[in-house]
Amino acid sequence: MRTDRRSALVDRPTSELAALPRRAPLPAHHPDPVLDVVVPVYNEENDLEPCVRRLHAHLGETFPYSFRITIADNASTDRTPRIAARLAAELPGTDWIRLAEKGRGRALHAAWSRSSAPVLAYLDVDLSTDLAALLPLVAPLISGHSDIAIGTRLARGSRVVRGPKRELISRCYNGLLRSTLAVGFSDAQCGFKAVRRDVAERLLPLVEDRGWFFDTELLVIAERAGLRIHEVPVDWVDDPDSRVRIVSTALADLRGMARLGRALACGRLPLSALHRGDGDLAGELPTGLARQAVRFAAVGVASTLCYLLLYLGLRPATGAQAANALALLASAVANTAANRRLTFGVRGRGGALRHQLKGLAAFLVGLALTSGSLAALHHTAPGAGREVELATLVAANLAATLLRFLLFRAWVFPARDHDRRTTGSS
Repeated sequence: MRTDRRSALVDRPTSELAALPRRAPLPAHHPDPVLDVVVPVYNEENDLEPCVRRLHAHLGETFPYSFRITIADNASTDRTPRIAARLAAELPGTDWIRLAEKGRGRALHAAWSRSSAPVLAYLDVDLSTDLAALLPLVAPLISGHSDIAIGTRLARGSRVVRGPKRELISRCYNGLLRSTLAVGFSDAQCGFKAVRRDVAERLLPLVEDRGWFFDTELLVIAERAGLRIHEVPVDWVDDPDSRVRIVSTALADLRGMARLGRALACGRLPLSALHRGDGDLAGELPTGLARQAVRFAAVGVASTLCYLLLYLGLRPATGAQAANALALLASAVANTAANRRLTFGVRGRGGALRHQLKGLAAFLVGLALTSGSLAALHHTAPGAGREVELATLVAANLAATLLRFLLFRAWVFPARDHDRRTTGSS
């Protein structure tokens, strides 16, 4: 067991660190192992040896760079430590560490913190994920294209064999993440991930969880900081001997979501320390923002004209408040559909219903503003003419449009969704 490798993490507070440098390809001849694959284990005396031998053989035959396999034993009480020590002695490029406490997140945090490899990965010991996806997983990190790569069982091109119970739980969990934390990645807990070490050095001090929520927390923080996450569809076969305690894990995940949501809402996470330096994608965002604002404004002008025509046509029959609500609802649906395609570049039917539902939520903000403005006008000036009424509605609609743009960009069509689509994922 090796414990003499010094931590690669910087001891200074994350908020004091300079911005991450621009991503660059790794050199063809690297002095250290380019890839360190961590296999976290707890009481895996039956699966550990066949897993590591199969992984070692696969990397030796197919991986074009030097590599290391690190077995991270977190407090096993069976023969797992002895097997890990024997494998480390027999297989070149194999290492192992032992932790005194349980927790997959704890094992990954410790192993990644000690590693000097520029690309860090992990996979589950049951090898549910086909190893053929390992090279596609780490290639975008080696080339400098992406910061993090994850396997996904929920994208087109994935082939998954598992029972309906596990399938339902997985989809519900990821759906809950999308609805509460507005994430753009599709599969938070597939045990098949990789990260560049310079990114891990900044991320790990921010991740509090040491259990199953570790993956989710790391991905959410990275995504909120604007880091690029690459998704790889994988072939995945469920392990019938899985020891995950579903109820306790689900409750811990819910608590983790609540804690992370509060931290993000209160601004307690120093996300600026994860931004890339000048010349990278982050430097191009203002241009993208300006382009989106112009297109959003054009769509907004068209939908406002549509709204006013509908309002004028409906008001004689329904009254001012009902006409306002109906006209705003119809124009909001059309506005969301137009912005989805023209402003934010989303095509196809995937996610269309979710986008419309979020767009309707943003519509409620506009409804509250315009209805409130009408109510205030009628209260303060009961005899106001139609021209004053229209002017009030136009002003309120402009304010609602600005809020809608901010909501659309940050929540309905977040920029990370576009980044993820441009990486070739679904």
